[in-house]
Amino acid sequence: MLRSERASFKKLPNLNYNKGRSKEYRAMELLRTEGWVVARSAASHSPVDIFAAKLGRTLLVQVKSGKARVKAEEAKELVKWAEAFDADAEIWHFKGRGHLEKRRLRARK
Repeated sequence: MLRSERASFKKLPNLNYNKGRSKEYRAMELLRTEGWVVARSAASHSPVDIFAAKLGRTLLVQVKSGKARVKAEEAKELVKWAEAFDADAEIWHFKGRGHLEKRRLRARK
């Protein structure tokens, strides 16, 4: 690869990151319309993409899109965080054409 080709290659955006980020913003928008206060954990690579709070409740959300899957270890880590925050934990999977599938991993007691 030529030096100029490498330089231009580095400038290409990370399309997976951009797609994931846009779904995280969509999830935040949906939560806000339901009255939640939300924050995004930007580029953290943590098990929690979105922290949300409403009327004394806390919700931790991992957002996935397309064919992405949550590994068992990632799900366990999300539950561990939810237990530490005494929060609900959900995985929101945006599938094709705007279809959203929500899966609750932990409900606050």
